[in-house]
Amino acid sequence: MKFEYYKYTLALFASLAIIYTAKTGLTYYMISENIWPEANKIYQPFEINHIVAVTIGEIYVLSIASSVFSTMNWLKERDRNAIMKQNQSKMKLKYLKTQIQPHFFFNTLNNLYALSLESSKKVPDVILKLSRLMEYVLYDIKGTQMVNLTKEIDYIQNYIEIEKLRFENIEVGINIESNIEEIKIPPLLFITLIENAFKHGGPCNNNLKIKINCRVIDNAILEFEIINNFVLSQSTNPKKGIGLSNTKKKLKLIFQNKYTLEKIIKFNYYIIRLKIPVKNEN
Repeated sequence: MKFEYYKYTLALFASLAIIYTAKTGLTYYMISENIWPEANKIYQPFEINHIVAVTIGEIYVLSIASSVFSTMNWLKERDRNAIMKQNQSKMKLKYLKTQIQPHFFFNTLNNLYALSLESSKKVPDVILKLSRLMEYVLYDIKGTQMVNLTKEIDYIQNYIEIEKLRFENIEVGINIESNIEEIKIPPLLFITLIENAFKHGGPCNNNLKIKINCRVIDNAILEFEIINNFVLSQSTNPKKGIGLSNTKKKLKLIFQNKYTLEKIIKFNYYIIRLKIPVKNEN
């Protein structure tokens, strides 16, 4: 590294010497013997005062040019780093998405397998609804960063219908308190939260009740709340959510610190409340 600095310094002085010689010589022989007309007396070429004056002037010009060049390079590097960071975020989101989807479909196929062992008449309905879910994931949201909230709600309703076929005693209510027609969200943002409600409440609960509330606050914040009852046992730990870690990573990548995710246990109810910034379609 020191050798590079020596080479640069040597090249700089050599360049200044060449520039001074060429500039002074051309001025002296082709224009005027008075090579420094601004001075209060006549200077001869290669006098120390003239050399210093010309060198300072050239260094000044070189400094301005170097500053402009460095600033342009810095701006290009900043833009390149921003693009790289954005691409990394997209890759991380894609990775998290590939983790969430197989996890969800694997569980649904397990449910379908259990029903088939019982020769249940529900199997055709489950297959039909599962095909709709897969169509949404594989085609409707492929390559999209944001989707209409109404489509995401339809996707959630299809998932709930599948779970209703699996559980005997279950009540699920979706309450939409605001106009969501123009609201857009990242796809598959809520599904792991819905799945958690069934995982926590379903296995040991003969009367599972789930309530989903969705509303827009001050036209700026979208609040998505899930409330389910549960039976606390050794096999069910409502503090440990399935897929919540991936959901948190996804939220962090998309919204940075502009979101809140609350988990509350009140009596025998488990509450998850997510608030994210509103993004309108237009």
